[in-house]
Amino acid sequence: MSDHAVEHDYHLLPPSPWPFLSGVAATIWGVGMVAFFAGLYPRNAENPNGLMEFLFSRGMDMFGADSSGVSNGGWIFLFLGCVFATIVMIGWWRDVAKEGNTGDHTPVVRIGLRYGMIMFIMQEVMFFVGWFWMFFEFMLFRKERAGWNTDVLESASAYQDGYGVNAAGNHFSTIDPWGLPLINTLVLLLSGTTVTWAHHALIKGDRKSAGTGILLTFLLGFFFVFLQGLEYKEAFVERMTHGFWLDSNIYGSTFFLATGFHGLHVFIGAIFLFAIWLRLKNGSMTPKQHFGFEAAAWYWHFVDVVWLFLFTFVYVVFALN
Repeated sequence: MSDHAVEHDYHLLPPSPWPFLSGVAATIWGVGMVAFFAGLYPRNAENPNGLMEFLFSRGMDMFGADSSGVSNGGWIFLFLGCVFATIVMIGWWRDVAKEGNTGDHTPVVRIGLRYGMIMFIMQEVMFFVGWFWMFFEFMLFRKERAGWNTDVLESASAYQDGYGVNAAGNHFSTIDPWGLPLINTLVLLLSGTTVTWAHHALIKGDRKSAGTGILLTFLLGFFFVFLQGLEYKEAFVERMTHGFWLDSNIYGSTFFLATGFHGLHVFIGAIFLFAIWLRLKNGSMTPKQHFGFEAAAWYWHFVDVVWLFLFTFVYVVFALN
């Protein structure tokens, strides 16, 4: 076969370690997520320094009101999984970028890459659909659940207006949507315009404007994450007054997890764009072949749209409800 010229439009990959290593990284990351948020091993007051308790007990306990003496190793596997996954992604995407630069990405291969990115974004959409489902179901049917038999749903009466009541029965104030959340919305919308400007500039061959647009989008993304960090800091300081925190009730837990995971996606998207900016500065990307930039732009618009839904329904609707 080596004596014959290639007669197809596909690029046959050499053996690669990245698919296997990505599975290992995802397993470690998944175990770390469960250990950190839910815990895999119960805490024992009589033996608080046990290795299993230290590694696999609920890592979120370190942020509780009574966190003194808590073994705080539940974050280790989550941290290792994130680092391992980051290394795998850098290595794998570096190889894909090299293939594109050497001309291995034929039109048929580029179509396959586009389909792959679309499927990836669709599974990310379904991830956030789960959070929105929780919000909508709880908001619309909480009163029906409050009337359920306690044999079916324990503490069913707590669902009566439970989205605005903490565990002690005290009403709390949700985060004002017209402060930092509104500013963050404007920041993210502005970043959507800058990444679109950069894309059109690259198509026209204006690499300088394309680089400027990508860099501005990257900076706006990190500014968004910074503002959300300030928002969380204020909520953490006032959690004892208003009772609005991760463990306050269903609304508190889903609010912080949904917005927190979105913030993580913005952070990842910003790093994605920064990598594209570096490739652009190194001479990669052409007006006709720049799928890496297209994928980054698609991902960025995805986080834009998700935030608009979060701001509309999680911040505004619940504040008015």
